[in-house]
Amino acid sequence: MEQRDQASAPGDGAEGAEDTEDALTLDRPLPEGVRKRVVGIAADALGAFTASELPTRLRPYVKFTREARVKRGATAIAAALETEPAFRARIAERVRQGQPDLVAALEGGTVPAAADPQDVAAAAYLLRTPGWTRIVDEAGEEVERAEHEGAAAESARLAEKLQDELATLRAVARTDAERAKAELDALKKEGDSLRRQLRSLTADTKRAEAAARKAAGELEALRATGATERGAQESEVRRLKHRVTELEAALESSKRAAREGRSAEEIRLRLLLDTVVQGAQGLQRELGLAPLSGRPADSVDAVSPVAASPHDVARRALEGDDPALLDQLLELPQVHLVVDGYNVTKTGWAGMPLDRQRQQLTRGLGLLAAQTGAEITCVFDGQDLDGPIPMAPPPRGVRVLFSRTGETADELIRRLVRAEPEGRPVVVVSTDREVADGVRAAGARPVPSTMLLRRLVRS
Repeated sequence: MEQRDQASAPGDGAEGAEDTEDALTLDRPLPEGVRKRVVGIAADALGAFTASELPTRLRPYVKFTREARVKRGATAIAAALETEPAFRARIAERVRQGQPDLVAALEGGTVPAAADPQDVAAAAYLLRTPGWTRIVDEAGEEVERAEHEGAAAESARLAEKLQDELATLRAVARTDAERAKAELDALKKEGDSLRRQLRSLTADTKRAEAAARKAAGELEALRATGATERGAQESEVRRLKHRVTELEAALESSKRAAREGRSAEEIRLRLLLDTVVQGAQGLQRELGLAPLSGRPADSVDAVSPVAASPHDVARRALEGDDPALLDQLLELPQVHLVVDGYNVTKTGWAGMPLDRQRQQLTRGLGLLAAQTGAEITCVFDGQDLDGPIPMAPPPRGVRVLFSRTGETADELIRRLVRAEPEGRPVVVVSTDREVADGVRAAGARPVPSTMLLRRLVRS
């Protein structure tokens, strides 16, 4: 391979010898960019060779992936390319097959202007074309120059960025300084205000402490005065209690003496009265006087009034519900008020349960009995009941009755009216027309349920 490179070099004589000598070594290490390109080319081609075609040091990397070969075997591949001409020639052959135009240009002694310098240097290094060392060096110099230019541009950009940031920081610092100065001025003013308030509060505190000390002294004096007065009051209370005890004893003694004296006087009077009564009775027997049957006024000729009945009181229609009429009826002597219970409750409180209706009515009738002194009987229908209904005791002056099984409340009311002696005023409260007609025939006065309800509301 080296012989072919030497034979293909142009020119002859001293210049050819110089080119042959340059083709063997480099003046400095292979540039890093060119080295990576060369190792990458070899790593791509490594899998296409058998183990016998590869140097011994590279055989372990045959089964690796391309990336693993580049990462783990870069040093071994670079060393094999440098020291193993046969291996390098195989890799160069693959480059010749893959990039024939570039290889033809390099063998012709020209460098394509549009080609990447590092690709050109890598191909020249592997092919060892005439002047390859110069191409590699120039590629390294160009890369270094590009890196320097890039670094310089980056440095300039970074410097410009830093200058912008510095200007921004200076502006922020000025703003912060101005704000801090304004805040400091505000804090100074607030501090002055707080100091003035502190002085005022200190003065107020001192005044309050002085007032508290004065109040404590006055309180202590009041306590001492109160203790003295309390002692005097307790002494006076003890003296008064002793005096009250003495007076109670004297009063009890006086009462006892009065009772003893009155008892003796009453005994004498009773004996005298008994003597007079017995004497009068003996005189009546001796004279044979008949019992007194009249009074002198009874002998005077005049017209006497007849007894009033419920029908004589302010006669009104059955539909009238003025409670004043009921008051007039209840003013009759020995009047008996009979109430048709459910007729009244279902007229006034139909929405309530029956037990609440009974309780509401009996409570109102109790107030009415206490105000008028009339006898009041409240009748409830019990013909459908299996037994007595438990109820709280009715109010004083109110009688509560339930009709018997098979008997209606109307029949019980008529029996109550018939049971009264002739001439006693009886008033029946019911809106039932049949009940009203029946009791009216028996001598009672019927009134509507609304009249009683209006009277109970007034109570």
